[in-house]
Amino acid sequence: MKIVGVGCGPGMLTAAAAAAIAAASLIYGSARAIELARDAIPPGAEVHEIEDYRALRSLPDHAVVLSTGDPMLAGLGSLPGEVVPGISSLQVAFARLKIPLARAAVVSAHGKDHARAIAEAREEVARGKVVFLVADPAFDVGALAAALPPRTRLAVCENLGYPDERIAVGTAGEPPAPRGELFVVVAGAF
Repeated sequence: MKIVGVGCGPGMLTAAAAAAIAAASLIYGSARAIELARDAIPPGAEVHEIEDYRALRSLPDHAVVLSTGDPMLAGLGSLPGEVVPGISSLQVAFARLKIPLARAAVVSAHGKDHARAIAEAREEVARGKVVFLVADPAFDVGALAAALPPRTRLAVCENLGYPDERIAVGTAGEPPAPRGELFVVVAGAF
């Protein structure tokens, strides 16, 4: 099996990812991942929207699984098989904000315990790291802000790579708010 990162937005499919997809006869992915990879999917390939993520481990060896962003960030990179990296929301957010990746501490709150993610983010900011927090639509940016010193910088990065991309920067004392469901949060001294 190959797990292929399709990038976090349109036009972010790498040449290696496009080649892996173009050689595939059996493809699985979320609706968004399939759309991002649409131009690379060969005619006649069998394409399935993922309905049960637990069943992915039982796919045949020739299957290609599409992962939004990079499979190793908070995606499907733990599946067995070769991983073809993609352009992640971490890379795009830090590039837009001009923050070196070496300063990053990744915290996932996507489908996980938000309180624990907030506590982990607070610890990383206290250590001097710039936190990249993978959020889900229910994540409360205000709760994160309340856990940080008021002057801590916060950025809400939405729809990265899409035409309606939005990056709002504020502080924990005056936090930016997400307008949509597809966002990540950057927190720290940047």
